[in-house]
Amino acid sequence: MNILVFSWRDPKHPLAGGAEQVMHEHMKGWIAAGYQVTLFTSRAKGLSDKEVIDGVVVIRRGIQYFGVQIAGYLYYLNNNGKIDLIVDQFHGLPFFTPLYSNKPKIAVIQEVAGKVWLKNDLPKPLNWIIGIIGYLGEPLLFIFYRKTHFMTGSDSTKKQLEKVGISSKMITIIPHGVKLIDFKHLPKKETLSTIIYLGAVTMDKGIDEVLKVFNILNEKGVFNFWIVGRASEEYKKYIDKKRKEFGLLNRLKTFGFVSESKKFNLLARAHILINPSVLEGWGLVNIEANSVGTPVVAYNSPGLVDSVKTGVNGIICKKNTPGSMSASVERLLSESRNYQLLSKSAKLWSKKFSWPISKKMSLTLIDHVVRLGKV
Repeated sequence: MNILVFSWRDPKHPLAGGAEQVMHEHMKGWIAAGYQVTLFTSRAKGLSDKEVIDGVVVIRRGIQYFGVQIAGYLYYLNNNGKIDLIVDQFHGLPFFTPLYSNKPKIAVIQEVAGKVWLKNDLPKPLNWIIGIIGYLGEPLLFIFYRKTHFMTGSDSTKKQLEKVGISSKMITIIPHGVKLIDFKHLPKKETLSTIIYLGAVTMDKGIDEVLKVFNILNEKGVFNFWIVGRASEEYKKYIDKKRKEFGLLNRLKTFGFVSESKKFNLLARAHILINPSVLEGWGLVNIEANSVGTPVVAYNSPGLVDSVKTGVNGIICKKNTPGSMSASVERLLSESRNYQLLSKSAKLWSKKFSWPISKKMSLTLIDHVVRLGKV
């Protein structure tokens, strides 16, 4: 079977995140099952137009935000005779494959963006124009996909899809697996209580909320604060400004983008991961933190409520405010015995998410969709 995957980014893209990591793991599973997989994606500076990554043939053409959809359509026209299944990945805009192909297809989506459209990082006034168009127009996109099978990672996203008109019968939840680092000796926690944020440094991921939480905690006690993740020059300047404004010069350390081993090392040494994102497909970083015994304090947001369970692997805030989040962090750190129990419980929770199981489930879905297409 030949599978063509459309995605606006590939795992090597400079802005690749959890969605790209998840898609790549599934594709590796399909390759291992004997299928041929081609990933069509956008060009990125420093990357070749074509390469093979873990058996996946990666074709890069077009601009990621808009042009890649047109380039993908042209690629399909030239190669449709070789394709048995299309995977159309949503990331804001999908590839509109139902408009030009009757091949069996699966739409993959991490979350329905909703108000996140209004938090995009495009330059003004383009950010408002695109934000408003995206926010108002997104529900219309799903009209074209009502006969398409959807694959998603959480119950939160399934409910979002149902609200925009996708039948529950057309939605399959496949929990994400987690790539873990197997430490021979798990790094010890920092001597000083350390709060970490891991993820893209953007407004929609909650970086402004993160800094406000750090400020509140800094006024109440002695902590170390870490920010780990890729940041644009604009956000680096913003963090430096807030570091000075909040008196965090000696307390806040930024690491930028780090390797996988470094990421897990930092997560293991930190005491709590905070996640104030307004919307997630699931929250992969939460499980990564749990795997090394670090509980998570998260906002009560779609996706986060699926990956974080109060009393099991962390705490869901009662209110989505920096005050509520900082209070939850303080309470958890003040209860030593409860913290130790939650740390152990978090490790057990992380073991529930296995890539072999997830890949097997996506293979079952593929076979089901292809069989239906032949009826």
